Amino acid sequence: MAMSNSALSSISQPDLSVLRYHHGCSMPPLPIVSTEVARFFSEQSPLATEVSSFRPREQQREMALAVADAIKNNAILVAEAGTGTGKTFAYLVPALLCGGKVIISTGTKNLQDQLFQKDLPMVRDALKAPVSIALLKGRANYVCHYHLERAAQDGRFATREDIKHLGKIKRYAKTSNTGDKSGVADVPENAPIWLQVTSTRDNCLGQECPNHKECFVLHARTEAMKADIVVVNHHLFFADVMLKDDGVAELLPACNTVIFDEAHQLPETASLFFGDNLSTSQLLDLAQDSRIEALTSAKDFAPLPKACDELDKAARDLRLVFKKEGRMPAVATEGFKDFAPALKNLNEKLAQISGMLESQAGRSEGLENCWQRAQTYTLQLKNWIGISPPPQPSDKTTGHSTKSSKNDDQVAGHPSNGEGDGFVRWLEVYHHSLQLNATPLSIADIFEKQIGSTARAWIFTSATLAVKQDFSHYQSEMGLLKATTACWDSPFDYEKQALLYVPSGLPEPNSEGYTEAVVQAALPMIEASRGRAFLLFTSLRAMQRAHEILLAEFDRRGLNYPLLLQGEGSRNELLTRFREHGNAVLLGSQSFWEGVDVRGDALSLVIIDKLPFAPPDDPVLAARIAQIAKQGRNAFMEYQLPRTIITLKQGAGRLIRDVTDRGVLMICDPRLITKQYGKRIWQSLPPMKRTRVETEAVAFFNEIPAEPIPPTDT
Repeated sequence: MAMSNSALSSISQPDLSVLRYHHGCSMPPLPIVSTEVARFFSEQSPLATEVSSFRPREQQREMALAVADAIKNNAILVAEAGTGTGKTFAYLVPALLCGGKVIISTGTKNLQDQLFQKDLPMVRDALKAPVSIALLKGRANYVCHYHLERAAQDGRFATREDIKHLGKIKRYAKTSNTGDKSGVADVPENAPIWLQVTSTRDNCLGQECPNHKECFVLHARTEAMKADIVVVNHHLFFADVMLKDDGVAELLPACNTVIFDEAHQLPETASLFFGDNLSTSQLLDLAQDSRIEALTSAKDFAPLPKACDELDKAARDLRLVFKKEGRMPAVATEGFKDFAPALKNLNEKLAQISGMLESQAGRSEGLENCWQRAQTYTLQLKNWIGISPPPQPSDKTTGHSTKSSKNDDQVAGHPSNGEGDGFVRWLEVYHHSLQLNATPLSIADIFEKQIGSTARAWIFTSATLAVKQDFSHYQSEMGLLKATTACWDSPFDYEKQALLYVPSGLPEPNSEGYTEAVVQAALPMIEASRGRAFLLFTSLRAMQRAHEILLAEFDRRGLNYPLLLQGEGSRNELLTRFREHGNAVLLGSQSFWEGVDVRGDALSLVIIDKLPFAPPDDPVLAARIAQIAKQGRNAFMEYQLPRTIITLKQGAGRLIRDVTDRGVLMICDPRLITKQYGKRIWQSLPPMKRTRVETEAVAFFNEIPAEPIPPTDT
């Protein structure tokens, strides 16, 4: 970065101990410190001049100072900033001023694009900071020349549409500088052809690829290496952590500062990458790729195509053992008599093709890659069964433990949960595939080692990290016990802008007919708000059932509000339609609980059907609860309840997005009132007025709002 660390060398920094006390806390806020960072949050600052929506907020200024201090001291900061604080600017300003290389990791590709295309350029221009920025996505977002050519040669396409799309992608690849698939606007992002013309970590040939010099992924990484600020997403960041430990080329350059926005998502993302998984889809891809390579580079070796077919069939047979989709612990496979023989057969066919590929690997880079993948999958399968422990990020060679703890004959039997090695083994059955997972019971030690390996600043920020301003749950889950914590309340006036309504008379959430009761309680509110509502559900089944009831009720009552359902289009498409209608009712499940920003009159009512407790039969949750209980601790209060509160805060956060917004948050779950822990939950929500009386909630929509205030910035 052009601006060095000396840019802040003369700035006096606030005492770290003070950072624990802010708006809404018992101690006084940070003292006003005249610093270069603070200057950019004043009424006369370049931000105020260049960004029309900017308004000075003390919370934002304090957060910026805290971030600057963490960057200067290579410290760890965990910061919760309520909706409307302006946390994006609060971390971007010090990131641009403090020097060094910065990686900003977000929760989704949409947020990546928002940062890269809008927020970063806006702040950079206002500060006149001479810094370069780069956007880095996962390899599946870039066209692969090698696989594009292979797909064209293979000629196996499911539909005519795939053939048409292939031609467009080929023309795009010849003229594009980036190869980003978003540049082919008339080929849908979810088109099946993309799986054939992009690479994966498994099938990338790396430096052995004949198209290595023109590789779009390599070009994107080169640009990231040169840039001062690199924007990634959480999945890409943690994939890189694992790749570094595997001894593979780094996806991301070494940096001085890492900033995680939407950091509440990290525990789940880190668990995914610090664990291990093997899917039948990967094995089908291996069979397909090996078949293509055999036809082009080993035509005289007849046994290989047959072995590919046998591996393909074995993978499909394993999936067909299960009739229903869902999750289950590994020990539950004992109830499926066909599982053990199917697993044994798969292991044998995988070993068979691995041996054949080894004998042919020297004939092409593609065959060599297929052999390496077959070896890796063989180890992963044995690891999952429990013959050897799953890979640990600290392994610097293959990423897999090679110590055998049990005889290979165990492949013929059923695996245990394997919790003795710190991992829980479980399966997830999808429509077309089966995935075998080994997930760490705790990521705290693993992550603590990762962030302690290099001296750099680590910033974790979100609107939802704490429970009543207590960060202990998040810190213990992420291994951040030594971090400085900070919290800032939202500048919104929730007592005037919002009402929390918990209807009376609803049955217990596990009762038959609960969803019907929720919809009947919601209808008067939907009518009072004239549509303009989100209905957020904790399960897809409840969402679908509510949709059926609302369709009938809208017809019966003559209500003309557009009814939108998750799954009827992409999330962005649905949100665009929701905003354009201005009086729509949208039903959504998990993907609409966070990362959704609808400001203004289009959204005035958020209805949540149940407290979002994770399903108790989830195998990872069940194993973690059991582990906490074995230690004599209260798993519900220490683990389940804090997670539920953080998720609920995300859903509730959809309602008030600006100082001019008004609306009702309706939480239908009676446990919020009837259970002792209910008070802890609603006290963690923003300080709204509360009622259980329907007429009072309806009347809220008829109250005259206060004089409008100009909208806030990011």
